[in-house]
Amino acid sequence: MSGRILPFGPRLAGNPEPLPPPGRARRGEAADAPLSAADQARFRTLVLPHMDSAYSFARFLCRDASLAEDLVQDAFLRAFRGFAGFRGGDPKAWLFAIVRSSHLTWARSRGATLQAVPDEFEQTPAEGDTPEQALLRQGEVETVRGAIEALPEPFRETLVLRELEEMSYREIAEITQAPIGTVMSRLARARAMLLGALGAEADPAQETKP
Repeated sequence: MSGRILPFGPRLAGNPEPLPPPGRARRGEAADAPLSAADQARFRTLVLPHMDSAYSFARFLCRDASLAEDLVQDAFLRAFRGFAGFRGGDPKAWLFAIVRSSHLTWARSRGATLQAVPDEFEQTPAEGDTPEQALLRQGEVETVRGAIEALPEPFRETLVLRELEEMSYREIAEITQAPIGTVMSRLARARAMLLGALGAEADPAQETKP
């Protein structure tokens, strides 16, 4: 599935916050080592193209459009200031890890309790059509999006990274700092929960049952 099927953006591409001059920090922040001209060019080439996807990921994480914009702006500034430490690999996965970190920092600063759900041991995601793929072919984009947003956080982020952003299990494990087996288990459970939620919405009789 393409990561462009269920985007929430683009919301930032038309008016992103200007990147800071090398070595200059915002008020109250410590300045980082200046980026060379070559690093600045690499940052714009490797990282900036993923702004829309980063917003979509942040939007699914926090479920708030305005907050997602703030999280992505914060993540891009953090990525820019830390780009000298980027040692290769997938720049999109690297950026998504920073977006996720920004979200966790925001949640913890407000005393939010992130959902922690125990994973079933070695549950393997089924191959073939996933629930969201089936409904997307029927044009039920808003239904799928709402059902994904309702999933508990660890399953929501895993499903979005795998199915919408087409990340590998290894990349998801790096982003979420979870073992690959846990990633696979979460994906399998996320698909099952999503299928159950979409099935309930498709069957109005379920709502009238005691």
